[in-house]
Amino acid sequence: MAAGDAAPAGRPVGLKANAIGFVDALVIGLNATSPAYSLAAVIGPVVALVGIYAPGVMVASFVPMLLIASAFYYLNKVDQDCGTTFSWVTRAMGPWAGWLGGWAITMTGVLVVGSLADVAVSFALLAFGLDGWVDNTFVRQLLTVLLILVMTAVCVIGTELSAKVQNVLILAQVACLLIFVGVALYSVYGGTSKYDAVEPSLSWLNPFGAGGAALTGGLLLGVFIYWGWESAVNLTEEVEDSATAPGKAGLWSTVILLVTYVSVGFAVVAYAGPAFLAENADEEEFVFAQLATDVLGGWDWILLLAVSTSAIASTQTTIIPASRTALSMARRRALPAPYGHINPRFRTPDVSTWWVAGIAITWYLTVSQISSNALFDSLTALSLLIAFYYALTGIACVVYYRRHLFASVHNFLFIGLGPLIGSGLLTWLLVRSVADISDPENSYSGTSWFGLGPPLVIGIGIALVGVVVMIVWRLRAPAFWRERPSVADPELVHSHGLGKES
Repeated sequence: MAAGDAAPAGRPVGLKANAIGFVDALVIGLNATSPAYSLAAVIGPVVALVGIYAPGVMVASFVPMLLIASAFYYLNKVDQDCGTTFSWVTRAMGPWAGWLGGWAITMTGVLVVGSLADVAVSFALLAFGLDGWVDNTFVRQLLTVLLILVMTAVCVIGTELSAKVQNVLILAQVACLLIFVGVALYSVYGGTSKYDAVEPSLSWLNPFGAGGAALTGGLLLGVFIYWGWESAVNLTEEVEDSATAPGKAGLWSTVILLVTYVSVGFAVVAYAGPAFLAENADEEEFVFAQLATDVLGGWDWILLLAVSTSAIASTQTTIIPASRTALSMARRRALPAPYGHINPRFRTPDVSTWWVAGIAITWYLTVSQISSNALFDSLTALSLLIAFYYALTGIACVVYYRRHLFASVHNFLFIGLGPLIGSGLLTWLLVRSVADISDPENSYSGTSWFGLGPPLVIGIGIALVGVVVMIVWRLRAPAFWRERPSVADPELVHSHGLGKES
């Protein structure tokens, strides 16, 4: 069927199969993490915690992501559903756990889209020398809302268009980052850095160099910068070779991100030195803007544009998992049927996509009225949702394949032990995160909401709203809750080469 064709008469409209290939899915997975923006937001606070060992913390943060990516890969093999965690957890652990996993994914999109678009607009204005516009709240927020609407329209018009846009954005982003890394390291070894530069050392890769407490805080930040790679798997129904390509794209995106983050981490720490970064940790991404000017001079727009394109790309790709999870939930009657509507022309989930955008815009404008710090606090609450649904997915993999884990060493390590360790690490980080953000002093605003830190209140509030919505929908439409957990079918497992003879 040609692009843009409607489904034949009498046949239900579904997502467009084979719309994109492996490379497109990989690029979308990479862009969903917003590498340049993530680095800009996190590098300062990480260095403040662990000093020169920031690259090592980025390596350590990669471990649970890789282990959970393995769970995504093997669960996608047996169930190519765009709802990913929602569908898999429902299959393995039942409808209650599955619904909550789906809610967590959808809400992450709502929380972060507005902030991403705001950063994209701010850095684009800085790149073009319109600094005054950045300080004009009305102009910046207007442009932010317009950007969200444009990126949403791109998502609705078609997955192929989304992939083409993402390919351009990732090339621009990576090229800008590589230029920055090259010039920064050249300045370090040439002795021309404006700061107390430090020559890179392999010892910086030791995540335990700064001690256990600092490592914990660094890991909490590090998990955030890897989050989003699974967007490639949410497109599983639209990717060629849907049983394996989306999972491989997720795995490879985490590896590529590791190389990117460690490279930029070395360059930033070496050029600026740990003292400067620690002293300016509260400035976050705008420290990156300052370094762009210092490293690249009049060409600072290169790095500013990298952060902007990174955030633009992530604005679009973050809508994908939220909208497709809502679509999957509606198909299973876990949400009202309209969220499952698929545009007959573009073959995309138009209703759920526009709903995600609408709620995200409302959240962004509402929280921004409180303060910019409240918006940052809502992003901190993301760590709770991310750790929750990633850990849930790892456990679902072990539970679903439980009868096949001892069929081979491969199964035990990559389907059982790996995802279980990844889930354990993320659960530990979730508990530590709750303990840390419960203290109002650890929030951006430094204020107390109900005696707790605003990020924890936001996280608890989202969870409670989810529980209420779930119970109400359970009472109104109980069909979904009649589903029962299952285990991996032996024939299906064998067909994927996971039997004893594998």
